[in-house]
Amino acid sequence: MKRRLTILVLVGGIGLLALAGAGYSLLSRGAVWQALYQITGEEQPFKQVYGFVTYLGNGLRRLPDTHDETATLHPVQNPIGVNSFLELEPELAKRERQMQMIHDAGIAWIRQKFTWQDIEISARGNFTDARNDLNGDGQIDSINAWLKYDSIVELAQKYGVQIIARLGTPPAWSQPEGQKGTFAPPEDLQDFVNYAAATATRYRGRVRHFQIWNEPNLGAEWGDQPVDPQRYTEMLCRTYRALKQIDPEIVVISGAIAPTIDISGYNLNGLVFLQRMYHAGAKDCFDILGAQGYGLFSGPTDHRMRINTVNFNYPVWLRDVMVANGDAHKPIWIGEVAWNPVPSEAEAPDIVARMVYGQVTDEQAAQYAVDAFERARQAWPWAGVICYWYFKRPDESEKNQSWYYFRMVDPDFSPRPVYYAIQSYAAQQGYR
Repeated sequence: MKRRLTILVLVGGIGLLALAGAGYSLLSRGAVWQALYQITGEEQPFKQVYGFVTYLGNGLRRLPDTHDETATLHPVQNPIGVNSFLELEPELAKRERQMQMIHDAGIAWIRQKFTWQDIEISARGNFTDARNDLNGDGQIDSINAWLKYDSIVELAQKYGVQIIARLGTPPAWSQPEGQKGTFAPPEDLQDFVNYAAATATRYRGRVRHFQIWNEPNLGAEWGDQPVDPQRYTEMLCRTYRALKQIDPEIVVISGAIAPTIDISGYNLNGLVFLQRMYHAGAKDCFDILGAQGYGLFSGPTDHRMRINTVNFNYPVWLRDVMVANGDAHKPIWIGEVAWNPVPSEAEAPDIVARMVYGQVTDEQAAQYAVDAFERARQAWPWAGVICYWYFKRPDESEKNQSWYYFRMVDPDFSPRPVYYAIQSYAAQQGYR
């Protein structure tokens, strides 16, 4: 009896010591902390433990079928991209400085808006920009609206950076009454097709990748009205056919599907939206699926496959829908990925909707970006280009907006930690 009691005490003691050791390792960011971070994407010990419990639920649900063994089209050597706003820089020298820094960071791609309302500004077929007094003589000057975009394309060629031309943002003249000045699609979809075709024709052989719209499953990106996967698919298909007639080598990317679980109709769960696109005939109307890759409230190592939660796994669920519809051979390119180092209220009290995108430190934002690229490289063979959100804005006028703080570089061209982290990662991978 005493021997049994002694054994029980020893086993219990060893168990308590092991538990204490695990607790210490967790609190001191040792091996246990590292293991749980790699599973949950969480850094706080309590959230790691809770996250591990929810991770165990992966064994109780159907997991996505991603067909990792299937080779996908349009492979790339360097998948690192960034969203640029070069069209907002009024000075050519500043555009070139941005492109130089992008190149120096080892970034191979820019996702750059070719803004419809900035190109075909005042009327159908009118590509004249008559909005500004350029020489200070008090008279409005008329210039070719393409010139700014010509310079962007030329700079990209000079620095060996490839462009994903993001097409959208309709001019007011194209939109229905009551929706002018929003992101609503044009009243006549042919107007969009014509603008896309004009862009592809002008830059034929220099820009090959075109993305049709952005986040079409969000009402805010569809004119503050309920989204319409059928109408979006019609726009996509008509544009696809027009661009392929101009150049069969053009690569068409669908609008980046946003990671929302909303099913209200104003917004629509991306998985439902994508399936409705397939029902509407989208299968033959894109070469690459566009998606967003925000992790928001957990890091990129979060492996919890929860279909009703937005985390970095969202593209995996989209891949599952693609496979189910016979599109395993098509890759997913991620249009936006980042974690937001928005300041605290004490540091910047005037920020609107401060926590809507989550909150991390500058150091976490840098590490998470690298971890995201690395996870995709190792575990997602169907993922292609991944674009960080975003490079820089031209000034600080939007500092009261929480999304402003995603930036890689400040308006004065001072790099944030994430710039150096991506630069170092690109060098380690031999991308530079």
